[in-house]
Amino acid sequence: MPHSSPLTLNYTDLTRWRLRTEDGRQTWHYLNEAEAEKWPQTAADKYWLDLKLNSPTLPKPRTPLDAARNGLKFYQQLQCEDGHFAGAYGGPHFLTPGYVITMYISKQTIPEPMRVEMIRYLLTTANKDDGGWGIHVAGESTVFGTTLNYVACRLLGVNRDHPAMVLARGTLHKLGSATAVPAWGKFWLSALGVYEYEGMNPVPPELWLLPYALPFHPGRWWIHTRMVYLPMSFIYAQRLKADDTPLLEQLREELYTQSYDSIDWPKQCNNVAAAEVFYPHTKLLDGLNTICWMYEKCSPRRLRKWAVDEAWTQLQMEDKNTSYGNLASVNKPLNMLCTYFKLGNECEEFKQHREHTLDYIWMSESGMHFNGTDGSQVWDTAFFCQAVCEVGLANEPSCQDTIKRALEFLDTQQIRTDPENHTRCYRDLTKGAWPFSRRAQGYTVSDCTAEAMKAVLSMQDLPYTNKNVTPDRFRDAVDVMLRMQNKDGGFATYELTRGPTLLEKINPAEVFGDIMLEYSYPECTTAVLLSLKAFRKRQPNYRSDAIDTAFKHGLRYIKKAQRPDGSWFGSWAICFIYATWFGIEGLSAVGETYENSGTVRKACEFLVSKQQADGGWGEDYKSCETGVFHHHAQSQVVQTAWAILALLAAQYPDKNLIARGIKLIMSRQQPDGRWNQEGIEGVFNRNALIAYPNYKFIFPIWALGRWESEVGPGVIA
Repeated sequence: MPHSSPLTLNYTDLTRWRLRTEDGRQTWHYLNEAEAEKWPQTAADKYWLDLKLNSPTLPKPRTPLDAARNGLKFYQQLQCEDGHFAGAYGGPHFLTPGYVITMYISKQTIPEPMRVEMIRYLLTTANKDDGGWGIHVAGESTVFGTTLNYVACRLLGVNRDHPAMVLARGTLHKLGSATAVPAWGKFWLSALGVYEYEGMNPVPPELWLLPYALPFHPGRWWIHTRMVYLPMSFIYAQRLKADDTPLLEQLREELYTQSYDSIDWPKQCNNVAAAEVFYPHTKLLDGLNTICWMYEKCSPRRLRKWAVDEAWTQLQMEDKNTSYGNLASVNKPLNMLCTYFKLGNECEEFKQHREHTLDYIWMSESGMHFNGTDGSQVWDTAFFCQAVCEVGLANEPSCQDTIKRALEFLDTQQIRTDPENHTRCYRDLTKGAWPFSRRAQGYTVSDCTAEAMKAVLSMQDLPYTNKNVTPDRFRDAVDVMLRMQNKDGGFATYELTRGPTLLEKINPAEVFGDIMLEYSYPECTTAVLLSLKAFRKRQPNYRSDAIDTAFKHGLRYIKKAQRPDGSWFGSWAICFIYATWFGIEGLSAVGETYENSGTVRKACEFLVSKQQADGGWGEDYKSCETGVFHHHAQSQVVQTAWAILALLAAQYPDKNLIARGIKLIMSRQQPDGRWNQEGIEGVFNRNALIAYPNYKFIFPIWALGRWESEVGPGVIA
């Protein structure tokens, strides 16, 4: 069981933490003093823990390329031993509680250094005014965030009378108590035994028995959604829950404003705090839930067993095809929990699950949290390599070892096999793809494949690099991407769009949008088109007609996706600036510029209209929620870099306007070459922010270098 004593104020010694990286896997380890002496901290360890680096003060840059070179000099220190660039991938407040709850239910002890640092993270990121937690670190307190993180703190050993718990509990009660928690919260509390399954809408596993031809079969859902509701259905169908303990008895008192026994649980199914409903229930969903409840009262025992067995088979295939790492941070602990309920905590499968939870756990100066995936290793490294290759810094002797190691990493991370039983588990072929994090995770992502392939092609063009990624492997990657183009000409993330838009009408999650289907995205579409263009320069005769067709339909999609104001809506970072950069890059690849394209001109005018008084650009995450541009209170170096990259790609004529952004980026650079962390950069499902802390190095370096490449060397006045 996790430690249940009162909160200790003795947090760990940050100088004893080490990040181990091997084949893309990144895990944090806490050493004793003797071990720490033998294994010194790296610059990356110190940076991510916010310890003093003793980085030298660099010569003040005179030109943008000087500033890019200084940024590169600092960032090179952070490259890991296996060649990738590690980093946190946190922000959502519903991830760490899933891990903590799973460890508690499965009777696992969280190691003491991890326990106290998770407490520190949770208390540090709580709302400073009311002590609650939002859906993400930048959000206002919600029932969802406050309930789950309050429970996590208590399971980790924070005493109910600790001031932080008293404050958070008061906020939770004011917000409506845990009876008003959204659907995912209701599930986690039910599995823990501090909420009743009768108080949540059904998650029937029988859906997996339906013919795939039906448009609402789970195999047609967006991959993340089906991989979350698969383990949920396995647990829900059997009403599995934790063994009762005195601590759980206390939580049943603390989470509610009335006695637990007096709660009318069926009435809580649709009781969700109004302020945090991003996607309200539709009449169709409510009607289907009613039918499911009727079915739950009379479901045939044999049919339910068959459905549970099918869910278990699907879970086993997911575990095996991902080496027990699983798709991402929600289904990772859920699959582990299913394994515990089915096989216990002594079996090899459970031990593999527990070992691979470490892949998700990140240590920072604020404490320890559960990442959104097992990292963004391939994604960040690919962008970095493209940046330094494009702007010429990769040719400089001081960068060559960095590039060689990064190329070796990306070489090893290409997926070289297909999933076992891919048709049976509703997976696409993956041979030739690159993932978001690392090869072992095993999932194709269209833009990750595209960005990694562009990076490898660029690096293998350099005279000093190995050429280990052979032409046939690039052809495999092209085959993967060409299979992923949707009927509308766009490219989605993991798979083709498999179902009708009507599926979104049965989105049951309440707090997230656009989760039921794969959609085409301008970001993914541009990434794929640019990679196909780069490939065709090297292998012009391979599937040339198919690539021509992909370009034709992809460009048509990009133009159609442009909004009336000239922007594109971004789904994977904040938000309009990000996607508009991609939209312009895609069109510039076929020669469309500000001068000759009305589409590009309109996009540039949108970006120019959003430039702030200091010359930079800054966009708030509210844009993602509302679909309307919201200025950030302060310009951001990352978003400024995206805007500059876009305007330069478009050949925007007013270079003085762009120069103001360049000066902003240079002014924010620190004497040792770094840029400080500003606002959070990423988003998913419209309402969940997530951090990409490497962006503040990659994109300023890229923008500064592109300026010098496009405009020419010289001092900016």
